[in-house]
Amino acid sequence: MQRRYLVIGGAAATVAALALMQSFFNDYLLSLVCFVGIFGILATSLNLTNGFTGLFSLGHPAFMAIGGYTCALLTFSPVKKPLFLPELPSWLASLHLPFFPSLILGGLVAMAAAVIIGIPVLRLKGHYLAVATMGFLIIVQVLITNMENITRGPLGLNGLDELTNVWWVYGWLAVSIYVCWKVKFSSYGRALISIRDNEMAASCLGISLFPARLQALAIGAFFAGVAGGLWGHLITALTPGSFSLALAFSIVVMVVVGGSGSITGSVITAILFTIAKEFFRPLEENYSVYGVGEIFMALVLVVILIYRPQGLMGDSEPKLLLPRKTLTK
Repeated sequence: MQRRYLVIGGAAATVAALALMQSFFNDYLLSLVCFVGIFGILATSLNLTNGFTGLFSLGHPAFMAIGGYTCALLTFSPVKKPLFLPELPSWLASLHLPFFPSLILGGLVAMAAAVIIGIPVLRLKGHYLAVATMGFLIIVQVLITNMENITRGPLGLNGLDELTNVWWVYGWLAVSIYVCWKVKFSSYGRALISIRDNEMAASCLGISLFPARLQALAIGAFFAGVAGGLWGHLITALTPGSFSLALAFSIVVMVVVGGSGSITGSVITAILFTIAKEFFRPLEENYSVYGVGEIFMALVLVVILIYRPQGLMGDSEPKLLLPRKTLTK
């Protein structure tokens, strides 16, 4: 009962804080708050793949790009499409959907891509899997760059409607946290964690390794696709360079530093690193010292790996939030 009141109180406080931010913050601060939430979605969903199941995937930005471009094409005004994309297929040129179904479809297309790429790739392990998913990210970037009739190639899609706000971002962050939490504290989640800890033992217990891994990759890809849609309609532009290896590195660092398998840790590091990177931005712009934010993240990662390799939270969550049956075990 106490846990329920704590969750309800935390949710009410978050809604009140977001309402105050929406009323008093300027556009810059609101954008920063939205970026914190989007990175929270990305880190939480990647934790489902990397943290719970032990799959080392670097392909999260690829799923984000697929979802982002899908959502952008569906919400792009039919009036603007002939101007920006004159060679767009006629059925797609006339298609126009509201933001919410476009985000859902973007996530589903990213999920479908995860299933297609996951069937051959998830037979690999360790650094072989990391290299394969990195190759998938590069393939997606090349396809986006060369499919100029649909994506405008290197020019990217700009002039998107500014639809993303704190309510959309934090609503989806709440959904991603809820789904990951339910997965973690379910029999399915325990199966995923057993695969991460000892594949042979999990297999001996009758757990089907490949379907479980594929499902974890697909669920993570869905939320990455949604985050891509939110991203595109926050900055009102999408380019192939937006979804780079540097972005993949940033998300992986958030998961590792927060603790592989800890949802709370992912959210905390998403907040800290997003604010830290923004803190270094004036230094980069005023003194042309670009990449200071990434260097800071890399140094933090090195320190964490040396002194606390399990991350800030390990794979645990705050006891106050844990289900009672988990505490009694």
